[in-house]
Amino acid sequence: MNIKEPRVAYPVTVTVITLNASRHLRQCLESVRWADEILIVDSGSTDDTLTIAREFTDHIVHHDWIGYGPQKQFAVSQARHDWILSIDADESLSPELFENIRRVLQERPTFNAYNLRRCNQFMGRWLKHGEGYPDLVMRLFDRRHARWSDDVIHEKVIHDGRAGELAGDLMHKSENGIAAYLEKQNHYTSLQAEKLYEQGVRTGIVQLLFSPMVRFIKFYFIRLGFLDGLPGLVHIMTGCFNSFIKHAKLMELNRRSRR
Repeated sequence: MNIKEPRVAYPVTVTVITLNASRHLRQCLESVRWADEILIVDSGSTDDTLTIAREFTDHIVHHDWIGYGPQKQFAVSQARHDWILSIDADESLSPELFENIRRVLQERPTFNAYNLRRCNQFMGRWLKHGEGYPDLVMRLFDRRHARWSDDVIHEKVIHDGRAGELAGDLMHKSENGIAAYLEKQNHYTSLQAEKLYEQGVRTGIVQLLFSPMVRFIKFYFIRLGFLDGLPGLVHIMTGCFNSFIKHAKLMELNRRSRR
């Protein structure tokens, strides 16, 4: 995607945290090369990540991994500009989203933070229903009024006041095959269970059984996930299984603590 560099009234830093992210990084950085600054915070890549990154920016910082929220907030703290566009290495901007970000930054922004519509690719298909779309994520914000949470997983931007929403899609290539996707989800559910355990949350057979069922009804039927065909079904069933496993792992942690 060839994008002319915009003239913006509010300069923006694009922040990307990386670790062995060479698979999709070039497409990611191509979509934001118009930015006033691209900042890469890498936690020890051993593939071609840094080589690719140097094609787009000389602002590359090494920082040992401290969890998703803290790592992204560290990146924000290293930026030269107050307006931040935070994207992941497997994400890229659609042309429509780029135009809307440029428009907001050329004018006086109405909000201090903006949600973007993330569109997830799964099993080779861009999901348009269920929990795959619109997967709203807050990624464009003024760091003087917003910051990343301290959550090591499922991090979010904490901000002042109301947030806006921009049209266009943040394209997310969320998996590199089902086996790799399940391996990542296994790691995520462990982090989720550990976080809930540290917060003193208890769970039981009711949550274990009914949480996945409620999730399936919500995303497959109410949110029309069935319209995404087999990829939509597998994506939602994986989410339901994750819910089951998260509660099972939390139960295991709680039982160990009582021994």
